[in-house]
Amino acid sequence: MTDLVTAPAVAGERPIVLRADSVDLVRDGRALLRQVSLTVRAGEHWALLGPNGAGKSTLLRVLASYAHPTSGRVEILGQRLGRVDVFTLRPHVAIVTPHHPLHAPRTVLDIVLTGATGTIERAAGWTPSPADLARAGEMIELMGLAGLAGARWPTLSQGERGRALIARALMGRPRVLLLDEPAAGLDIAGRERLLSSIAGLRQLRPELATVMVTHHVEELPASTSHAVLLRDGRQVAAGPAGEVLVSELASACFGYPVTITRNGGRWACVARAGG
Repeated sequence: MTDLVTAPAVAGERPIVLRADSVDLVRDGRALLRQVSLTVRAGEHWALLGPNGAGKSTLLRVLASYAHPTSGRVEILGQRLGRVDVFTLRPHVAIVTPHHPLHAPRTVLDIVLTGATGTIERAAGWTPSPADLARAGEMIELMGLAGLAGARWPTLSQGERGRALIARALMGRPRVLLLDEPAAGLDIAGRERLLSSIAGLRQLRPELATVMVTHHVEELPASTSHAVLLRDGRQVAAGPAGEVLVSELASACFGYPVTITRNGGRWACVARAGG
């Protein structure tokens, strides 16, 4: 794995791992992102929120190096997108999507082990080392799946699949973890198990930065430190979560009057009467 030099930090600040400056992205004449800027530092946990079609998943793909901006500047781990071989970046920036292309009925352990090789299936002729097996077991336990290591993919619930894919992503010891709507479609119990596991990363990997896409503030773990609000590809607000996840800005973002509250480190959103 190639070593990358992270953008230097000002004294007392953590190093920058992701930076987007005035990013536009146009596809087939349609502006998907317009003048979006954010700076993510090691150990920060960002949320990308907004209504359907706001550009959240598009921005996540740009930060993962799977899409390039039409204009503006993107730096990933100190390297400018468009001037670096993206294959040197991707082992350090893991993206987890519910559309993971897995079809074979592999066990949870097999799926997590593929994170060591960066392949979809177990690499032909590859035998995991004792260290690989030990780390896979640790990641499976971290994600609350210790009793399901031998369970096969088709038998898993949606929430269990999501946690298995996060465990897989962590196998490679990434410096940035990108999560695309990991709690979508989960019931309350499944959502809370997932969010508890994600929040636990803050203690296990304090230097790991995360960026999570969601439509709902209720799906944000208590570890969320920063947020970006997007609407129609434009940035409504970005910064510390306590300053961005407020009623006025959320109402502007979603185009509907809402009230944002916070209790015990978690957020909630309710529509205002008469909206």
